[in-house]
Formats: sequence, C-alpha cells, structure tokens
Amino acid sequence: MDIVNENVKPKAMFINHWRKDCGSEEFINLISSESNEVCNREDKRTIAPEHVLKALEVLGFGEYIEEVYTAYEQHRLETMDTMRSGKCSNIAEMTEEEAMAEQQRMFAEARARMNGGASAPKPSDPQTQPNSNS
Repeated sequence: MDIVNENVKPKAMFINHWRKDCGSEEFINLISSESNEVCNREDKRTIAPEHVLKALEVLGFGEYIEEVYTAYEQHRLETMDTMRSGKCSNIAEMTEEEAMAEQQRMFAEARARMNGGASAPKPSDPQTQPNSNS
C-alpha cells in the first residue's frame, strides 16, 4: 500500500508535470486522446471543437478554454471569408503557369506582411504576371 501511495500524485501535480516538463507533442497527444474519449462518450464519430474544449476542462486546463475558443472562432471566420471570396474555388481551373504566378503573388504578400506591412504588388503589375514571350 505504501508503494502505491508514494507513486500516486495529486491531479494538480500531474497537470503541472505536463505543462512544465513535457513537450508539445505529448501535450497534444494527451488533449487528442481525451477529446476522442469525450467524442466517443457522446456517440459521435468526428472530434469537434466542443470535444477539445471539454477535454481541456476535464484535464484541468480550464484556464486555456477561452483562448482556444477565441483562436477557433478566428480561424472559422477566416476560413469562411476565404471560401466566400472564391480563393479556393478557382484553384482547379488554373493552368500550371497561373498557379505559379498566384503562388509567387501570395509569397510576395506574405513577405510584405513580415517586413512591416508594406503592400505587395497588385496582380496587374507586370512583375507578377507570367511572361507571355516565353
């Protein structure tokens, strides 16, 4: 009995162990496993954001729920905006040259954001258009 008592840690110590000593991969595995269990208890087949939030609560990470929910909502809104703007709908219709030009334009926009928010060249800029003389 003493061996069991010596090796059993209170829940708070266990949680601190995960937060401080384990890498992010182990943390993600822990949250994923608990999310899956929550999902199964609700007889669902796909893990939903609500299952992840419940898993955080069950595991004692309740202080992260608001921040995780905010990040989820932001991602959901950005995804809806992308789909509404048609950015995803015309990708299959592009030629390889058009796809390469679009990729370069997107890289330029990302570089501009990383370098202080300067705007990238517009698609009508000759520098971003594929060379029609080749």
